[in-house]
Amino acid sequence: MNAVLDRWNKAEESDALRAMIACCGAKRWAEAMVALRPIENLIELSMAADRVWSTMEEDDWMEAFACHPRIGELKAAHALAKSQAWSRQEQSNAAGADEDVLAELAAGNALYEERFGFTYIVCATGKSAAEMLSILNRRLANERAGELREAAEQQRQITQIRLGKWLVE
Repeated sequence: MNAVLDRWNKAEESDALRAMIACCGAKRWAEAMVALRPIENLIELSMAADRVWSTMEEDDWMEAFACHPRIGELKAAHALAKSQAWSRQEQSNAAGADEDVLAELAAGNALYEERFGFTYIVCATGKSAAEMLSILNRRLANERAGELREAAEQQRQITQIRLGKWLVE
């Protein structure tokens, strides 16, 4: 068994909960994951994470989204330090982007939030700022219900990546 997962399985509930909230800021998701302990391996953890995420609703999604900084920014208002560090790492390709692209991202983020009512969520790992801007511009054409599902899927992908990072700490 993975040493991190083993410690988490044996941890106090509050510590186990904090670890899950760093991976996904939806408290109900994190509580459900903690309630499933013990989880024996990475495959079981990954499958449980997706299964629990599939039961979440709009309020849970919004809570998770609020833990992400806007693309091109460094800090989210409601994120744990670990989550913010992961966000910086995930968005690292945007850090050196051309100022025009960053300005377009900032304007697009504002337009997106005005249109949909939540922060633009994209699985940024491995994507350039220009790619994230292109995705944002495409998604601005979505209807809110479809965009909410797309953002929730992006959050699911981010959570899976973060669970992997957490297991190698």
